[in-house]
Amino acid sequence: MKRTDHSGTTGSLGTTGDDLGDLAPAAPAITSFADLELPAAVLRTLTEQGVREPFPIQAATLPSGLAGRDVLGRGRTGSGKTLAFGLPLLTRTAGRRAEPKQPLALILVPTRELAQQVTEALTPYADALRLRMAAVVGGMSVGRQIAALREGAEVVVATPGRLHDLIERKACRLGRVRITVLDEADQMCDMGFLPQVTEVLDQVQPDGQRMLFSATLDRDVDQLVQSYLHDPVVHSVDPSAGAVTTMDHHVLVVHGPDRYAVTTEIAAREGRVLLFLDTKHAVDLLTRHLRASGVHAAALHSGKSQPQRTRTLAQFKNGQITVLVATNVAARGLHIDDLDLVVNVDPPTDPKDYLHRAGRTARAGESGSVVTLVLSGQRRDMSRLMSEAGVEPTVTKVRSGEAELSRITGAKAPSGTPLDGGPAAPRPKNVNAPFRGLGTSKDASRGTGGKSRKAGEARKLAEARKAAMVRRGR
Repeated sequence: MKRTDHSGTTGSLGTTGDDLGDLAPAAPAITSFADLELPAAVLRTLTEQGVREPFPIQAATLPSGLAGRDVLGRGRTGSGKTLAFGLPLLTRTAGRRAEPKQPLALILVPTRELAQQVTEALTPYADALRLRMAAVVGGMSVGRQIAALREGAEVVVATPGRLHDLIERKACRLGRVRITVLDEADQMCDMGFLPQVTEVLDQVQPDGQRMLFSATLDRDVDQLVQSYLHDPVVHSVDPSAGAVTTMDHHVLVVHGPDRYAVTTEIAAREGRVLLFLDTKHAVDLLTRHLRASGVHAAALHSGKSQPQRTRTLAQFKNGQITVLVATNVAARGLHIDDLDLVVNVDPPTDPKDYLHRAGRTARAGESGSVVTLVLSGQRRDMSRLMSEAGVEPTVTKVRSGEAELSRITGAKAPSGTPLDGGPAAPRPKNVNAPFRGLGTSKDASRGTGGKSRKAGEARKLAEARKAAMVRRGR
């Protein structure tokens, strides 16, 4: 795959995307938004929003985006990519009016949360330019979304599945879309959205502008670039690993049966924390336990309705909830101010997943820590994954209740007072089997649970027989 920067050099995306770093654009990066031909209304809104100077990804990509070039942009999470593609899209759409059901610009994102976040971030600038925006995502009223498109929306922010549904219902036509953005482009390719994404790109104007952005652009996007981008300009302001100097990485080696207690104590810390687990079931189990232990925790995963997810995120952002227990649905695009700790309770299996989970902290120049819990037998695999991610973590053996665990994470004993009524959660003991969902194998979990159930059923049967004998004796 070939693509050029302003200097005319060519290159290819490597497996980890590192080749992007060799393609710095010849055009100098801007140092001020005033250096650009942005509308006065946009400059005024930037000031009102407290955005004074462009972040590196914005400084690099805004001139190309405003010039109408196709763009491949890579910048670490929290680096300001939304405005990097959003300001050119809005500026180049300003002054035009959409017909019913026929948007003029489209932003495709992989998750509902990211769609909401992008819409919220760009709405002040869209309002300043008198552009109408519509968010088209699953889990929300399809009738309202159809109505918004019928009334006319110049800019649509959409997840692929819901957009596909609305196109099938003939509620949306893409033939007038001249600017298309794929945010977290590589994730959409990873998640099986590629057929729906290519379907969309086949329907927008073939000579229109396309911009692909992510923190980890790599060869997953090659097919899209080869088929749909025209001589794209490559801008990479960070290596794919996104080594952030204000972010500390820790691998905590825990004893299997102690993993549950370690997680509970970390969750009880002062301040907010985001905990990642692999499955919805594990998220729900841990959340219930934490709340029974007196920890203000809430669950976030794809099994929750969109209103529930929106409410949970709002409560986490305003501090009503101090612990967000989530699957990878929270790994991309989620922006929370002042979140200083992310914990991988279940270690990620892919370096890109690690980087995106880690990117929820240390955003926009703030500091933060990323902690990954591993068993002794997982250390080698985790070391390999960290190396591929370009991260050198500090490795420490810890146990619950130890000062070293508190020093690294702020862990402390929970209050033990249940938040939702009912009995307090029993304090985990090191002799117990590992908590189901916290890195234990499904087979082992099933076996342990099965024995417990069988033992309980046998006891109940024996008690019933004894009671029957007593009754007959009477």
